[in-house]
Amino acid sequence: MVMNHERPHPHSVSVEISGCSKHDARIVFDTLCACYESDRCADDVPEELHETRPTVWLGTFDVADTHEGAHPQVRLSSSVEADLHGGYWAIERLRTTLDSLFDVHDLSTVSGDQEKELHVRLQSR
Repeated sequence: MVMNHERPHPHSVSVEISGCSKHDARIVFDTLCACYESDRCADDVPEELHETRPTVWLGTFDVADTHEGAHPQVRLSSSVEADLHGGYWAIERLRTTLDSLFDVHDLSTVSGDQEKELHVRLQSR
């Protein structure tokens, strides 16, 4: 018997943000929420729970459909590191969106059988 282990949401990308202020994390998430459906709400504000330990914020974005409308230019106070996890098509679609919003530098890539991980640094243009 062959079991089918398909992902329930093949068009979703998990985004982990670290190495930045909670303000910059919110800018990135709010900007992506303007483009795609997400599990993050408008009132879901990133918080720092510990002063000395690093904080990682997580959001999942469904990149199957893009929200219509103009996406404003955004200014980050410093660079933001993000890890993207998802299927190949979904990662490329989100990466293209990030390119239109930020100056994006690929730091590392891990390719699996059906998923890809991409580690990027985002900066203001």
